[in-house]
Amino acid sequence: MNHILAKLSPGECPKLLHRVVDGVCGREPPRFADYSDTWSLVEWMELLDSISSLFRVAVGKNMPDKEVLAVLADVGSGCGETVLTVLRARREEIRQALVERTNNVSSSTLQDFDWQIKLALSSDKISCLQTPLINLSLDVKENGALKAVSFEMNREELQTLIGSLEAANKVVLQLK
Repeated sequence: MNHILAKLSPGECPKLLHRVVDGVCGREPPRFADYSDTWSLVEWMELLDSISSLFRVAVGKNMPDKEVLAVLADVGSGCGETVLTVLRARREEIRQALVERTNNVSSSTLQDFDWQIKLALSSDKISCLQTPLINLSLDVKENGALKAVSFEMNREELQTLIGSLEAANKVVLQLK
């Protein structure tokens, strides 16, 4: 990012950085057409990706200023300080956008659940089956309305579900 950002004049740097933050926050990002005389398309994409990632990671991990400056050490003190100034000024706005993006993954929330274990003794094809099955009933609230969702799973499907839920729980615990 250092050699790419260095092509920009010091007066234009804050303007670009604020427009990148606008893009991170879901508003109109900077356009390549406005900077096509400064960077090639590949450089532009690399610059936008690296600056956006820096803002998201710095806010998401609540990085202290010294750590952000360490990441920006090879950018140069002028641009590094400008990035830090923009980050300080718009940290809360970026955090809100990250939380909103996370919340928009799904609007559904689990309200209640119930389960039953059944033993299938036979079927129309097999006279002696003896397979345990679980019925899982979920009450899910989606857009204010309560919806019942039911699943029937065998042992392997249940183990897969439990593994997925445990992995999701680990991620949630790491984010706290």
